[in-house]
Amino acid sequence: MEFTTVLFYIFALLLTLSGLKVITARNPVSSALFLVLAFFNAAAVWMLLEAEFLAILLVLVYVGAVMVLFLFVVMMLDINVDVLSRDFKRFIPVATIVGAIMVIETALILWHGYGATTTPVADGSLAAAQSGAMSNTHLIGKIIYTDYIFAFEVAGLVLLVAIVAAIGLTVREPKDSKRQDVSKQVAVRARDRVRIVKMAAVVEVPEEPEAAPADAAAAAPAAPGAAPAAPATKS
Repeated sequence: MEFTTVLFYIFALLLTLSGLKVITARNPVSSALFLVLAFFNAAAVWMLLEAEFLAILLVLVYVGAVMVLFLFVVMMLDINVDVLSRDFKRFIPVATIVGAIMVIETALILWHGYGATTTPVADGSLAAAQSGAMSNTHLIGKIIYTDYIFAFEVAGLVLLVAIVAAIGLTVREPKDSKRQDVSKQVAVRARDRVRIVKMAAVVEVPEEPEAAPADAAAAAPAAPGAAPAAPATKS
């Protein structure tokens, strides 16, 4: 067995184990780190297949940008793992069925060709790449921008939607925000803006002022036979 074959089996085994840990780890951060390990092993497999451009692209784009962004999003969202894994067991039957279907389809493609022909088709680009007249990067770019241009545009649109969704998930409004809600303002009807309430008229009777004690004594009638009170003199 050649040394490259041994390396392929080692990287393939590590790739499989790290992929299993991605879906079985309970902590989202641990899942993201195992996914980084899976990307590194996949890049090593690409290097063994002499696809250096794909290997470097996998490390730079997925490991260096996408996974770092994913880790930041997971940490900023502060996901409660216990709440998400509370009803996890009820999805096991559906996940088992979907996984079995994927395994069966992959087996049909690998073993029986799924009805496709096994006759090799002559391709000038592949022949030029094998002869060294066309580099790996040139060949991939030619195929992407000619045969798979529509799929390439759809992939770019999906990435744009993912960027907008990530921004929407991380935006949090301040609690003391006083901004206007345009949708509520437009939905308000004219008759709901001013409400007329009919109330019964209430008439308040003015209260009479209470008399002072000196005025009350002066106003009281004098008893018969009593001397009149002397007027108060100023000293």
